[in-house]
Amino acid sequence: MSLNKNYLDVPGTTIFDADESRKGYHLNQFCMSLMTHENRERFKANQRAYVDEWPMTEAQKQAVLDVDLNRAISLGGNIYFLAKLGATHGKSFQQMAGSMTGMTEMEYRDMMIGGGRSVEGNRVVGEDGTAQAHNQPQGQAGRKGNS
Repeated sequence: MSLNKNYLDVPGTTIFDADESRKGYHLNQFCMSLMTHENRERFKANQRAYVDEWPMTEAQKQAVLDVDLNRAISLGGNIYFLAKLGATHGKSFQQMAGSMTGMTEMEYRDMMIGGGRSVEGNRVVGEDGTAQAHNQPQGQAGRKGNS
């Protein structure tokens, strides 16, 4: 039975609900595997071979290989699991968040210190605010199909 999910109208936001959890289960389990030094080294030595050990979709694997966090989230990835991927590549959470918004780390930091994004134009999907997918550098990737 499909639920009415009013929260899907929040621009720039993917709500990690039960459906997203099911969709991204193997992607998120892959990310959790990067918690061990041995697995991080195996992944860094041959990324393609390591992701091929996981029953992820090809789109999920490609998002991992491209370190396209917005795409990975659109495919069921949870940012708290994906943080392990970023850390494996030597990225801080602030650097990762900046990359997801098309900002440098310092631009992102300054925006957050300044109170974050304006709500103007960002109340519902379809407005023209800075958090809208069409104003994001990777926003198009999230709409190219979710397979």
